[in-house]
Amino acid sequence: MPSSRDSSTGATTEADGSYPKLVERFRRLARFRDVEAILYWDRAVMMPPGAGEARAAQLTALDGARHEMLAGEETGALIEAAGARHDLGPWETANLREMRRAHRHATAIDAALSAALVTAGARCEMVWREARAKRDFETVRAEFTGLLGLVREAALAKAAALGLDPYDALLDAHDPGLGRATIDPLFDELCDFLPALLERVLARQAGDKGVPTPSGPIPTERQRALGLRMMDVMGVDPAWARLDISAHPFCGGTPEDIRITTRFDERDFASGLFAVVHEAGHALYERGLPESWRDQPVGAACGMSVHESQSLLMEMMVGRSRAFARFAAPVFREVLGVAGPAWQADALYRAFTRIKTGLVRVEADEVSYPLHVILRYQLEAAMVEGALEAADLPGAWNEGMERLLGRVPGHDGEGCLQDIHWYQGAFGYFPAYAIGAVLAAQFFAAAIRADPEIEAAIGRGDLTRLHAWLARNVRAKASLPTPRDLVIEATGKPLDATDLRRHLEARYLDGAA
Repeated sequence: MPSSRDSSTGATTEADGSYPKLVERFRRLARFRDVEAILYWDRAVMMPPGAGEARAAQLTALDGARHEMLAGEETGALIEAAGARHDLGPWETANLREMRRAHRHATAIDAALSAALVTAGARCEMVWREARAKRDFETVRAEFTGLLGLVREAALAKAAALGLDPYDALLDAHDPGLGRATIDPLFDELCDFLPALLERVLARQAGDKGVPTPSGPIPTERQRALGLRMMDVMGVDPAWARLDISAHPFCGGTPEDIRITTRFDERDFASGLFAVVHEAGHALYERGLPESWRDQPVGAACGMSVHESQSLLMEMMVGRSRAFARFAAPVFREVLGVAGPAWQADALYRAFTRIKTGLVRVEADEVSYPLHVILRYQLEAAMVEGALEAADLPGAWNEGMERLLGRVPGHDGEGCLQDIHWYQGAFGYFPAYAIGAVLAAQFFAAAIRADPEIEAAIGRGDLTRLHAWLARNVRAKASLPTPRDLVIEATGKPLDATDLRRHLEARYLDGAA
Protein backbone atom coordinates (compact mmCIF):
# COMPACT_ATOMS: atom_id res chain seq x y z
CA MET A 1 0.00 0.00 0.00
CA PRO A 2 1.38 3.44 -0.86
CA SER A 3 2.71 5.70 1.88
CA SER A 4 4.23 9.16 2.15
CA ARG A 5 6.34 11.10 4.63
CA ASP A 6 4.70 13.79 6.80
CA SER A 7 7.32 16.54 7.06
CA SER A 8 5.85 18.02 10.24
CA THR A 9 6.39 14.90 12.35
CA GLY A 10 8.61 12.68 10.27
CA ALA A 11 5.75 10.18 10.32
CA THR A 12 4.84 7.74 7.57
CA THR A 13 1.22 8.14 6.48
CA GLU A 14 -0.73 5.15 5.18
CA ALA A 15 -3.70 4.94 2.89
CA ASP A 16 -6.05 3.81 5.67
CA GLY A 17 -5.12 6.90 7.72
CA SER A 18 -4.93 5.09 11.07
CA TYR A 19 -1.46 6.24 12.02
CA PRO A 20 -1.90 9.93 11.04
CA LYS A 21 -5.15 9.97 13.00
CA LEU A 22 -3.30 8.65 16.05
CA VAL A 23 -0.60 11.29 15.61
CA GLU A 24 -3.23 14.02 15.68
CA ARG A 25 -5.03 12.45 18.63
CA PHE A 26 -1.86 12.22 20.70
CA ARG A 27 -0.93 15.77 19.71
CA ARG A 28 -4.21 16.90 21.31
CA LEU A 29 -3.50 14.74 24.36
CA ALA A 30 -0.12 16.45 24.66
CA ARG A 31 -1.86 19.80 24.80
CA PHE A 32 -4.02 18.58 27.69
CA ARG A 33 -0.84 17.43 29.44
CA ASP A 34 0.80 20.81 28.89
CA VAL A 35 -2.17 22.66 30.40
CA GLU A 36 -2.19 20.30 33.39
CA ALA A 37 1.53 20.92 33.94
CA ILE A 38 1.05 24.68 34.18
CA LEU A 39 -1.95 24.26 36.49
CA TYR A 40 0.09 22.02 38.78
CA TRP A 41 2.93 24.56 38.82
CA ASP A 42 0.49 27.36 39.60
CA ARG A 43 -1.00 25.36 42.46
CA ALA A 44 2.44 24.85 44.00
CA VAL A 45 3.74 28.39 43.46
CA MET A 46 1.04 31.00 42.94
CA MET A 47 -2.44 29.72 43.79
CA PRO A 48 -4.09 31.07 46.95
CA PRO A 49 -4.89 28.23 49.39
CA GLY A 50 -8.62 28.89 49.20
CA ALA A 51 -8.67 27.89 45.53
CA GLY A 52 -7.79 24.27 46.23
CA GLU A 53 -11.26 22.81 45.59
CA ALA A 54 -11.69 24.77 42.38
CA ARG A 55 -8.28 23.64 41.13
CA ALA A 56 -9.11 20.03 41.98
CA ALA A 57 -12.27 20.32 39.87
CA GLN A 58 -10.31 21.82 36.96
CA LEU A 59 -7.69 19.08 37.02
CA THR A 60 -10.36 16.39 37.31
CA ALA A 61 -12.18 17.79 34.28
CA LEU A 62 -8.99 17.81 32.23
CA ASP A 63 -8.20 14.26 33.33
CA GLY A 64 -11.68 13.16 32.32
CA ALA A 65 -11.31 14.59 28.82
CA ARG A 66 -7.89 13.06 28.42
CA HIS A 67 -8.97 9.67 29.77
CA GLU A 68 -11.98 9.58 27.46
CA MET A 69 -9.81 10.27 24.43
CA LEU A 70 -6.98 7.92 25.40
CA ALA A 71 -9.05 4.99 26.64
CA GLY A 72 -11.78 5.23 24.01
CA GLU A 73 -12.60 2.32 21.71
CA GLU A 74 -11.75 4.39 18.66
CA THR A 75 -8.20 4.92 19.93
CA GLY A 76 -7.82 1.19 20.49
CA ALA A 77 -9.13 0.42 17.01
CA LEU A 78 -6.73 2.91 15.41
CA ILE A 79 -3.80 1.38 17.31
CA GLU A 80 -4.74 -2.09 16.13
CA ALA A 81 -5.13 -0.91 12.53
CA ALA A 82 -1.81 0.91 12.58
CA GLY A 83 -0.16 -2.11 14.16
CA ALA A 84 -1.09 -4.18 11.12
CA ARG A 85 0.99 -1.96 8.86
CA HIS A 86 4.52 -2.92 7.86
CA ASP A 87 5.70 0.39 6.41
CA LEU A 88 6.33 2.39 9.57
CA GLY A 89 9.86 3.65 10.18
CA PRO A 90 11.79 3.12 13.44
CA TRP A 91 10.50 6.29 15.12
CA GLU A 92 6.90 5.64 14.06
CA THR A 93 7.13 2.03 15.25
CA ALA A 94 8.44 3.14 18.63
CA ASN A 95 5.77 5.85 18.76
CA LEU A 96 3.07 3.25 18.16
CA ARG A 97 4.60 1.08 20.91
CA GLU A 98 4.36 3.97 23.37
CA MET A 99 0.83 4.81 22.22
CA ARG A 100 -0.21 1.23 22.87
CA ARG A 101 1.36 1.29 26.33
CA ALA A 102 -0.42 4.53 27.25
CA HIS A 103 -3.71 3.13 25.97
CA ARG A 104 -3.32 -0.07 28.00
CA HIS A 105 -2.67 1.87 31.18
CA ALA A 106 -5.65 4.13 30.53
CA THR A 107 -8.09 1.32 29.77
CA ALA A 108 -7.01 -0.59 32.87
CA ILE A 109 -8.93 1.82 35.10
CA ASP A 110 -12.35 3.27 34.38
CA ALA A 111 -13.09 6.97 34.06
CA ALA A 112 -14.69 7.21 37.51
CA LEU A 113 -11.61 5.79 39.27
CA SER A 114 -9.27 7.98 37.21
CA ALA A 115 -11.27 11.07 38.18
CA ALA A 116 -11.44 10.02 41.83
CA LEU A 117 -7.65 9.64 41.94
CA VAL A 118 -7.08 13.13 40.54
CA THR A 119 -9.58 14.73 42.90
CA ALA A 120 -8.31 12.88 45.96
CA GLY A 121 -4.68 13.61 45.09
CA ALA A 122 -5.36 17.32 44.63
CA ARG A 123 -7.20 17.55 47.95
CA CYS A 124 -4.67 15.47 49.84
CA GLU A 125 -1.77 17.59 48.60
CA MET A 126 -3.40 20.75 49.96
CA VAL A 127 -3.90 19.10 53.37
CA TRP A 128 -0.32 17.77 53.23
CA ARG A 129 0.94 21.35 53.03
CA GLU A 130 -0.84 22.14 56.28
CA ALA A 131 0.34 18.90 57.91
CA ARG A 132 3.93 19.52 56.85
CA ALA A 133 3.83 23.04 58.30
CA LYS A 134 2.47 21.61 61.56
CA ARG A 135 4.89 18.66 61.45
CA ASP A 136 1.90 16.46 62.22
CA PHE A 137 0.91 13.40 60.16
CA GLU A 138 -2.45 13.13 61.93
CA THR A 139 -3.56 16.28 60.11
CA VAL A 140 -3.42 14.48 56.76
CA ARG A 141 -4.03 10.90 57.87
CA ALA A 142 -7.74 10.74 56.93
CA GLU A 143 -7.22 12.26 53.47
CA PHE A 144 -4.20 10.05 52.84
CA THR A 145 -6.04 6.93 53.93
CA GLY A 146 -8.74 7.58 51.35
CA LEU A 147 -6.21 8.32 48.63
CA LEU A 148 -4.22 5.18 49.42
CA GLY A 149 -7.38 3.12 49.05
CA LEU A 150 -7.88 4.48 45.53
CA VAL A 151 -4.22 3.85 44.66
CA ARG A 152 -4.59 0.23 45.73
CA GLU A 153 -7.76 -0.11 43.65
CA ALA A 154 -5.96 1.28 40.60
CA ALA A 155 -2.95 -0.99 41.20
CA LEU A 156 -5.17 -4.06 41.28
CA ALA A 157 -6.97 -3.01 38.11
CA LYS A 158 -3.73 -2.36 36.28
CA ALA A 159 -2.26 -5.62 37.52
CA ALA A 160 -5.17 -7.55 36.02
CA ALA A 161 -4.93 -5.70 32.70
CA LEU A 162 -1.15 -5.85 32.34
CA GLY A 163 -0.48 -9.28 33.79
CA LEU A 164 1.80 -7.89 36.50
CA ASP A 165 1.65 -7.81 40.27
CA PRO A 166 0.04 -4.61 41.63
CA TYR A 167 3.22 -2.76 42.52
CA ASP A 168 4.98 -3.71 39.29
CA ALA A 169 1.93 -2.38 37.44
CA LEU A 170 2.48 1.02 39.05
CA LEU A 171 6.22 0.89 38.34
CA ASP A 172 5.49 0.22 34.67
CA ALA A 173 3.73 3.57 34.31
CA HIS A 174 6.96 5.37 35.21
CA ASP A 175 9.72 3.01 34.01
CA PRO A 176 8.61 0.37 31.49
CA GLY A 177 10.59 -2.82 31.84
CA LEU A 178 12.24 -1.87 35.15
CA GLY A 179 10.15 -3.85 37.60
CA ARG A 180 11.09 -5.46 40.88
CA ALA A 181 12.99 -8.24 39.14
CA THR A 182 15.49 -5.53 38.14
CA ILE A 183 15.15 -3.24 41.15
CA ASP A 184 15.53 -5.74 43.98
CA PRO A 185 18.96 -7.14 42.96
CA LEU A 186 20.22 -3.62 42.25
CA PHE A 187 19.02 -2.28 45.58
CA ASP A 188 20.41 -5.33 47.38
CA GLU A 189 23.78 -4.54 45.82
CA LEU A 190 23.54 -0.92 46.99
CA CYS A 191 22.64 -2.05 50.51
CA ASP A 192 25.59 -4.44 50.48
CA PHE A 193 28.22 -1.73 49.98
CA LEU A 194 26.72 1.67 50.85
CA PRO A 195 26.41 1.29 54.67
CA ALA A 196 30.02 0.12 55.03
CA LEU A 197 31.21 2.82 52.63
CA LEU A 198 29.24 5.41 54.58
CA GLU A 199 30.87 4.30 57.82
CA ARG A 200 34.37 4.49 56.31
CA VAL A 201 33.75 7.96 54.89
CA LEU A 202 32.35 9.25 58.18
CA ALA A 203 35.41 7.91 60.02
CA ARG A 204 37.73 9.55 57.52
CA GLN A 205 35.95 12.90 57.63
CA ALA A 206 35.85 12.87 61.43
CA GLY A 207 39.58 13.58 61.36
CA ASP A 208 39.17 16.41 58.88
CA LYS A 209 39.54 19.25 61.38
CA GLY A 210 40.04 22.94 60.87
CA VAL A 211 38.38 23.24 57.46
CA PRO A 212 36.40 26.51 57.26
CA THR A 213 32.74 26.06 56.42
CA PRO A 214 30.66 28.58 54.46
CA SER A 215 27.86 29.89 56.61
CA GLY A 216 24.97 32.34 56.53
CA PRO A 217 22.84 34.10 56.81
CA ILE A 218 22.70 34.61 53.05
CA PRO A 219 19.66 36.71 52.01
CA THR A 220 17.15 34.91 49.83
CA GLU A 221 17.37 37.46 47.02
CA ARG A 222 21.12 36.83 46.69
CA GLN A 223 20.59 33.09 46.71
CA ARG A 224 17.99 33.46 43.96
CA ALA A 225 20.44 35.54 41.94
CA LEU A 226 23.03 32.77 42.33
CA GLY A 227 20.48 30.16 41.27
CA LEU A 228 19.74 32.12 38.10
CA ARG A 229 23.47 32.52 37.43
CA MET A 230 24.06 28.80 37.78
CA MET A 231 21.10 28.05 35.51
CA ASP A 232 22.77 30.25 32.90
CA VAL A 233 26.11 28.46 33.33
CA MET A 234 24.37 25.13 32.87
CA GLY A 235 22.73 26.28 29.66
CA VAL A 236 19.18 26.98 30.86
CA ASP A 237 17.99 29.93 28.78
CA PRO A 238 15.71 32.38 30.65
CA ALA A 239 13.78 32.81 27.40
CA TRP A 240 12.14 29.42 28.08
CA ALA A 241 12.58 28.88 31.82
CA ARG A 242 11.90 30.65 35.13
CA LEU A 243 12.80 30.11 38.79
CA ASP A 244 10.30 30.26 41.66
CA ILE A 245 9.84 29.05 45.23
CA SER A 246 7.66 26.13 46.33
CA ALA A 247 7.27 23.85 49.35
CA HIS A 248 8.99 21.01 47.47
CA PRO A 249 11.52 21.66 44.65
CA PHE A 250 10.46 20.46 41.21
CA CYS A 251 10.74 21.05 37.49
CA GLY A 252 7.43 21.35 35.64
CA GLY A 253 5.80 23.07 32.72
CA THR A 254 6.62 22.14 29.12
CA PRO A 255 9.83 22.04 27.05
CA GLU A 256 8.97 25.51 25.70
CA ASP A 257 7.88 26.89 29.08
CA ILE A 258 9.89 25.26 31.87
CA ARG A 259 9.14 26.06 35.50
CA ILE A 260 11.93 25.35 38.00
CA THR A 261 11.27 25.74 41.71
CA THR A 262 13.41 25.54 44.83
CA ARG A 263 13.23 26.54 48.48
CA PHE A 264 15.82 28.68 50.22
CA ASP A 265 17.34 28.49 53.69
CA GLU A 266 19.28 31.61 54.70
CA ARG A 267 21.43 29.47 57.03
CA ASP A 268 22.35 26.96 54.30
CA PHE A 269 22.74 28.42 50.82
CA ALA A 270 23.80 25.06 49.37
CA SER A 271 20.37 23.56 50.01
CA GLY A 272 18.56 25.88 47.65
CA LEU A 273 21.44 26.06 45.19
CA PHE A 274 21.75 22.33 44.61
CA ALA A 275 17.98 22.00 44.30
CA VAL A 276 18.22 24.51 41.44
CA VAL A 277 21.10 22.60 39.84
CA HIS A 278 19.17 19.34 40.21
CA GLU A 279 15.97 20.69 38.68
CA ALA A 280 17.94 22.42 35.92
CA GLY A 281 19.18 18.97 34.94
CA HIS A 282 15.57 17.93 34.41
CA ALA A 283 14.97 21.11 32.40
CA LEU A 284 17.93 20.46 30.11
CA TYR A 285 16.70 16.94 29.39
CA GLU A 286 13.20 18.16 28.55
CA ARG A 287 14.58 20.93 26.38
CA GLY A 288 16.92 18.53 24.60
CA LEU A 289 14.22 16.07 23.54
CA PRO A 290 13.72 16.03 19.75
CA GLU A 291 11.53 18.96 18.76
CA SER A 292 9.93 17.20 15.80
CA TRP A 293 8.55 14.48 18.11
CA ARG A 294 7.82 16.68 21.13
CA ASP A 295 4.03 16.21 21.08
CA GLN A 296 4.20 12.44 20.54
CA PRO A 297 4.79 9.66 23.11
CA VAL A 298 8.07 8.61 21.50
CA GLY A 299 9.33 12.16 21.97
CA ALA A 300 8.92 12.00 25.74
CA ALA A 301 11.60 11.13 28.29
CA CYS A 302 12.76 7.52 28.33
CA GLY A 303 11.25 6.76 31.74
CA MET A 304 11.65 8.49 35.06
CA SER A 305 14.89 6.75 36.04
CA VAL A 306 16.64 8.22 33.01
CA HIS A 307 15.03 11.58 33.81
CA GLU A 308 16.36 11.44 37.37
CA SER A 309 19.78 10.44 36.08
CA GLN A 310 19.95 13.70 34.16
CA SER A 311 19.26 15.81 37.24
CA LEU A 312 21.52 13.82 39.55
CA LEU A 313 24.31 13.89 36.98
CA MET A 314 24.22 17.68 37.05
CA GLU A 315 23.83 17.91 40.82
CA MET A 316 26.24 15.20 41.98
CA MET A 317 28.68 14.42 39.17
CA VAL A 318 29.11 18.05 38.05
CA GLY A 319 27.85 20.39 40.78
CA ARG A 320 29.68 18.74 43.68
CA SER A 321 32.90 18.03 41.77
CA ARG A 322 36.26 19.57 42.60
CA ALA A 323 36.48 20.92 39.05
CA PHE A 324 33.18 22.77 39.33
CA ALA A 325 34.15 24.18 42.74
CA ARG A 326 37.21 25.76 41.13
CA PHE A 327 35.04 27.54 38.62
CA ALA A 328 32.16 28.36 40.98
CA ALA A 329 34.09 29.78 43.95
CA PRO A 330 34.70 33.28 42.50
CA VAL A 331 31.14 33.33 41.14
CA PHE A 332 29.76 32.57 44.59
CA ARG A 333 31.87 35.32 46.16
CA GLU A 334 30.74 37.84 43.57
CA VAL A 335 27.02 37.06 43.56
CA LEU A 336 26.57 36.35 47.27
CA GLY A 337 28.81 39.21 48.39
CA VAL A 338 30.93 36.97 50.64
CA ALA A 339 34.65 36.58 51.28
CA GLY A 340 37.12 34.60 53.38
CA PRO A 341 38.75 31.18 53.50
CA ALA A 342 35.40 29.34 53.64
CA TRP A 343 34.59 30.64 50.16
CA GLN A 344 37.71 29.34 48.45
CA ALA A 345 37.44 26.43 46.03
CA ASP A 346 38.93 23.74 48.25
CA ALA A 347 36.80 24.67 51.27
CA LEU A 348 33.66 24.75 49.14
CA TYR A 349 34.47 21.35 47.64
CA ARG A 350 34.95 19.89 51.11
CA ALA A 351 31.67 21.45 52.27
CA PHE A 352 29.79 20.10 49.23
CA THR A 353 31.14 16.60 49.81
CA ARG A 354 30.66 16.55 53.57
CA ILE A 355 28.73 13.46 54.65
CA LYS A 356 26.07 14.23 57.24
CA THR A 357 23.61 11.29 57.13
CA GLY A 358 20.78 13.78 57.44
CA LEU A 359 17.08 13.08 57.62
CA VAL A 360 15.92 14.92 54.48
CA ARG A 361 16.26 13.19 51.10
CA VAL A 362 16.49 16.28 48.88
CA GLU A 363 19.36 17.58 51.01
CA ALA A 364 21.13 14.23 51.36
CA ASP A 365 24.75 13.62 50.41
CA GLU A 366 25.34 11.30 47.48
CA VAL A 367 26.57 8.39 49.61
CA SER A 368 23.45 8.14 51.77
CA TYR A 369 20.98 9.38 49.13
CA PRO A 370 20.16 5.94 47.64
CA LEU A 371 19.42 4.60 51.13
CA HIS A 372 16.77 7.31 51.59
CA VAL A 373 15.15 6.14 48.36
CA ILE A 374 15.35 2.45 49.20
CA LEU A 375 13.41 3.13 52.40
CA ARG A 376 10.65 4.84 50.45
CA TYR A 377 10.60 1.97 47.95
CA GLN A 378 10.13 -0.55 50.73
CA LEU A 379 7.40 1.50 52.40
CA GLU A 380 5.39 2.32 49.29
CA ALA A 381 5.48 -1.28 48.07
CA ALA A 382 4.18 -2.38 51.47
CA MET A 383 1.41 0.25 51.37
CA VAL A 384 0.29 -0.75 47.87
CA GLU A 385 0.24 -4.43 48.81
CA GLY A 386 -1.73 -3.78 52.01
CA ALA A 387 1.05 -4.84 54.36
CA LEU A 388 1.32 -1.29 55.73
CA GLU A 389 -1.64 0.94 56.53
CA ALA A 390 -1.57 4.71 56.31
CA ALA A 391 -1.96 5.14 60.07
CA ASP A 392 1.20 3.08 60.66
CA LEU A 393 3.38 5.02 58.20
CA PRO A 394 5.12 7.37 60.71
CA GLY A 395 6.27 4.51 62.92
CA ALA A 396 7.41 2.39 59.97
CA TRP A 397 9.26 5.38 58.55
CA ASN A 398 11.12 6.08 61.79
CA GLU A 399 12.03 2.43 62.21
CA GLY A 400 13.35 2.24 58.65
CA MET A 401 15.43 5.41 59.03
CA GLU A 402 17.07 4.04 62.14
CA ARG A 403 17.76 0.72 60.43
CA LEU A 404 19.25 2.16 57.22
CA LEU A 405 20.83 5.40 58.39
CA GLY A 406 20.97 5.20 62.16
CA ARG A 407 18.80 8.31 62.54
CA VAL A 408 15.31 8.84 63.95
CA PRO A 409 13.27 11.90 62.88
CA GLY A 410 12.39 14.31 65.65
CA HIS A 411 9.01 15.03 64.06
CA ASP A 412 6.89 14.05 61.05
CA GLY A 413 8.02 17.09 59.04
CA GLU A 414 11.51 15.61 58.70
CA GLY A 415 10.01 12.14 58.56
CA CYS A 416 7.13 10.81 56.50
CA LEU A 417 5.81 14.24 55.52
CA GLN A 418 8.98 15.52 53.86
CA ASP A 419 8.15 14.36 50.32
CA ILE A 420 5.07 15.39 48.38
CA HIS A 421 4.73 12.36 46.09
CA TRP A 422 2.51 9.98 48.07
CA TYR A 423 0.17 12.79 49.06
CA GLN A 424 -0.40 13.50 45.37
CA GLY A 425 -1.10 9.82 44.71
CA ALA A 426 2.25 9.22 42.96
CA PHE A 427 3.24 5.64 43.81
CA GLY A 428 5.79 3.56 41.91
CA TYR A 429 7.91 6.65 41.31
CA PHE A 430 10.46 6.57 44.13
CA PRO A 431 12.73 3.78 42.82
CA ALA A 432 13.59 6.07 39.90
CA TYR A 433 15.60 8.30 42.25
CA ALA A 434 18.03 5.56 43.27
CA ILE A 435 18.15 4.00 39.81
CA GLY A 436 18.79 7.52 38.55
CA ALA A 437 21.78 7.86 40.89
CA VAL A 438 23.22 4.64 39.48
CA LEU A 439 22.59 5.77 35.92
CA ALA A 440 24.04 9.24 36.55
CA ALA A 441 27.39 7.66 37.42
CA GLN A 442 27.13 5.19 34.55
CA PHE A 443 26.34 7.88 31.96
CA PHE A 444 29.01 10.25 33.29
CA ALA A 445 31.67 7.54 33.23
CA ALA A 446 30.76 6.72 29.62
CA ALA A 447 30.91 10.41 28.69
CA ILE A 448 34.39 10.78 30.22
CA ARG A 449 35.61 7.67 28.40
CA ALA A 450 34.35 9.11 25.13
CA ASP A 451 35.71 12.62 25.78
CA PRO A 452 38.34 12.90 28.55
CA GLU A 453 38.41 16.70 28.12
CA ILE A 454 34.94 17.04 29.67
CA GLU A 455 36.27 17.34 33.23
CA ALA A 456 38.77 20.07 32.36
CA ALA A 457 36.00 21.98 30.60
CA ILE A 458 33.79 21.73 33.68
CA GLY A 459 36.58 23.41 35.64
CA ARG A 460 36.19 26.38 33.31
CA GLY A 461 32.44 26.46 33.72
CA ASP A 462 32.05 25.05 30.21
CA LEU A 463 29.51 22.23 29.99
CA THR A 464 29.19 22.20 26.21
CA ARG A 465 31.28 19.04 25.74
CA LEU A 466 29.16 17.18 28.32
CA HIS A 467 25.96 18.52 26.78
CA ALA A 468 27.12 17.30 23.37
CA TRP A 469 27.61 13.75 24.63
CA LEU A 470 24.27 13.77 26.47
CA ALA A 471 22.52 15.20 23.42
CA ARG A 472 23.79 12.42 21.17
CA ASN A 473 23.41 9.52 23.54
CA VAL A 474 20.42 10.36 25.77
CA ARG A 475 18.40 13.46 24.99
CA ALA A 476 17.94 13.17 21.23
CA LYS A 477 16.91 9.51 21.49
CA ALA A 478 13.92 10.28 23.74
CA SER A 479 11.82 7.08 23.94
CA LEU A 480 13.00 5.58 20.67
CA PRO A 481 14.74 2.80 22.66
CA THR A 482 13.36 1.27 25.82
CA PRO A 483 15.08 2.34 29.07
CA ARG A 484 17.06 -0.91 29.13
CA ASP A 485 18.23 -0.50 25.54
CA LEU A 486 19.08 3.18 25.98
CA VAL A 487 21.46 2.37 28.85
CA ILE A 488 23.23 -0.32 26.82
CA GLU A 489 23.48 1.90 23.73
CA ALA A 490 24.86 4.84 25.69
CA THR A 491 27.25 3.05 28.06
CA GLY A 492 27.99 -0.30 26.43
CA LYS A 493 26.55 -2.32 29.31
CA PRO A 494 23.27 -2.91 31.17
CA LEU A 495 22.21 -1.02 34.29
CA ASP A 496 24.99 -1.63 36.80
CA ALA A 497 26.12 -0.07 40.12
CA THR A 498 29.85 -0.51 39.44
CA ASP A 499 30.39 3.04 38.19
CA LEU A 500 28.54 4.55 41.15
CA ARG A 501 30.66 2.56 43.58
CA ARG A 502 33.89 3.57 41.82
CA HIS A 503 32.83 7.21 41.75
CA LEU A 504 31.98 7.31 45.45
CA GLU A 505 35.18 5.52 46.48
CA ALA A 506 37.28 7.82 44.32
CA ARG A 507 35.68 11.00 45.57
CA TYR A 508 35.35 10.13 49.26
CA LEU A 509 38.12 7.64 49.98
CA ASP A 510 40.83 7.99 47.36
CA GLY A 511 40.51 11.75 47.03
CA ALA A 512 40.95 11.46 43.29
CA ALA A 513 37.85 13.33 42.22
